[in-house]
Amino acid sequence: MGIARSATASAHLNYDNDMPLGLKRLQNEGDLHFITFSCHQRRPYLNAPKTKQVIEDMLETLRIRHDFAILGYVLMPEHVHLLMTEPKIGTLASTLRVLKGETSKLLRGNRKHFWLPRYYDLNIFTEAKRIEKLKYMHRNPVTRELVAKPEDWPWSSFLAYATRQPCHITIETPRGTVPAQNRVSHS
Repeated sequence: MGIARSATASAHLNYDNDMPLGLKRLQNEGDLHFITFSCHQRRPYLNAPKTKQVIEDMLETLRIRHDFAILGYVLMPEHVHLLMTEPKIGTLASTLRVLKGETSKLLRGNRKHFWLPRYYDLNIFTEAKRIEKLKYMHRNPVTRELVAKPEDWPWSSFLAYATRQPCHITIETPRGTVPAQNRVSHS
């Protein structure tokens, strides 16, 4: 089982163009998942704060509806990173399909497409890998020179970890749950 999982994880080269067709995803195994999905043609459709708020609101709505935990997230101008558990209601694939479908309806406007159809999914097996992916997500806005420090980027789970300050999504940290604030439902 470990060999198949490693092979699957290493098969994810470039989720936009090089993802193998017929890839077998390892879901319903009880693992954590590091998920990345992007806007159509990697365009910065998520630049506006209101757009990011719609995504955060829908993530929180689906977190409750599909019963999964979000351990971390960051919303970038053209992509989203999530570290999450598998949903107890539905599958991970169906939950992501709903997330992308519902947010696309709300945000697409006159565009033909909002999201790329595929997503990157890496099963997380170890605590070290969980920490690595959280650090990667939280440093992404700094690496991209959008802000000087992770705490300056309001569309991530960084402050839930650093200060236990609530963000717009309930975050499960090793120190406990940091509940969401200011919920708006799109149901």
